[in-house]
Amino acid sequence: MPRPRFKQRCAICKKNMVMMYSSRQFPICAECHMKRISDPVTEPPYQKLFDIPREFYEKSMFLRNIKEAYQRFGSLTPKQISAFKKAAKDMKNPKKEKEGEETDQGEE
Repeated sequence: MPRPRFKQRCAICKKNMVMMYSSRQFPICAECHMKRISDPVTEPPYQKLFDIPREFYEKSMFLRNIKEAYQRFGSLTPKQISAFKKAAKDMKNPKKEKEGEETDQGEE
């Protein structure tokens, strides 16, 4: 069963509303989050990793959280790196849902 969603004001700017999925989630709008992660990346392997279009970061809280974790701790785990690459790849090449194909289960 899906969890309820609700809106809450951004904890930093207090003017934008943020869609919340959990009570443990920190309410931060995309604008404030983008300001936080706007610092340049200096390490070459991570520079290449985080070199994706700004629109991807604006659309995906997951990508913003991974970049913020890198800036906080200075490195990422291999699982974080692979998840970031997969999410960025999925955003570059979105999967189109197959229209018109429905499974007819139980209709015999």
